Amino acid sequence: MIEIRLHGRGGQGVVTSGELIGFAAFSDGKYSQAMPAFGSERTGSPVVTYVRINDKPIRIRVPIYNPDYIIIQDATLLDTVPVLDGLKPGGLVIVNTKKTPAELGLNVNSRVKTVPATELAIEALGLPIVNTTILGVFAAASGQISIEGIRKAIKHRFPSELAKKNLVAAQKGYDLMKEND
Repeated sequence: MIEIRLHGRGGQGVVTSGELIGFAAFSDGKYSQAMPAFGSERTGSPVVTYVRINDKPIRIRVPIYNPDYIIIQDATLLDTVPVLDGLKPGGLVIVNTKKTPAELGLNVNSRVKTVPATELAIEALGLPIVNTTILGVFAAASGQISIEGIRKAIKHRFPSELAKKNLVAAQKGYDLMKEND
């Protein structure tokens, strides 16, 4: 089983990101589970979503303390929330930032990938909502879900016109990560 923890701020689509990853994995023929963790936070407050993917049914329903993958949709959280806690050695961290992994200087025994997801999202959507861009990045960097699964998830979740824009955003993230991998 692989475990993914997504971090962001309220209003960035972190919960939707988790749901879309789960739907994409399911579309790829896997079992999946997505669970948000938030209370009465307002827009801008830290939000966490947990996603599990497995070839067998998933029976546990607890927070993820030792993820294989961490996706950080807002790099400012690196300074304020212990987002890297519990990351498994050899895992993968994806951070939405213009900085390079070396510039971030994260002290982890894992791969670190950075992507200017906000800029890509603005190009595709006209808004700084990075969730579908990050999905494309995750698919390309991890290989755990397919870009086709992401396309199905986006078409299922969003109305037609919004789906078209989000498909472009996801593809931009996927292509950029493939180019730089």
